[in-house]
Amino acid sequence: MIARIEGKLVSLDSDTALMQIGQICYEILLPGYMANFLSGKIGQDITLCTMEYYEGNIAGGNLVPQMIGFLTDGEKEFFRRYTSVSGIGIKKALKSLVLPIATIASAVENGDEKTLIALPGIGKRLAQHIIAELKGKLADFAIGESAKGLQEAAFAGYQFEALEILIAWGEKRIEATELIILACRKHPQIKSAEELVPLVYRIKQGIEV
Repeated sequence: MIARIEGKLVSLDSDTALMQIGQICYEILLPGYMANFLSGKIGQDITLCTMEYYEGNIAGGNLVPQMIGFLTDGEKEFFRRYTSVSGIGIKKALKSLVLPIATIASAVENGDEKTLIALPGIGKRLAQHIIAELKGKLADFAIGESAKGLQEAAFAGYQFEALEILIAWGEKRIEATELIILACRKHPQIKSAEELVPLVYRIKQGIEV
């Protein structure tokens, strides 16, 4: 399964993006909230966390593979939990997620039916069902996930690699993200995780200022 994809954003509409990787272009389905964020990045290299699924009727033998893109792994995990609710399929979920993940997660945690009902395709009964099934399970997504996603979405491949190394070595994700941004701002010539990770630790320790 393809878990992350990096390439040039060729085109964009309200629910899909076309990304070029080498000589191949991939069509990627998007949640509604991502279109505005990516609109200024056409022609640029971007990185998306992805999940795959098959669309169609298995009995009819016409299954079509589809790929969905997200800003972060956290948003992908939110999507998995969101679509675990009875009555919310992949298509309905993608269409309904027009607000940032943190806003929707906060609405669920706070029992805010009004915000959920305002989402496309989510009526009062389904909003109540979402709250009943997911309240208490989305707190991590309600706190800071949206801002973190916007920071990480601008990362190049070597920055993502450095981020995963730092997390594996015990650093908190949001702190590691901020340190990477600071290190790259101070030293824009660095273009590899091997150079970036030691620099991050020097900045953290106050050796590099």
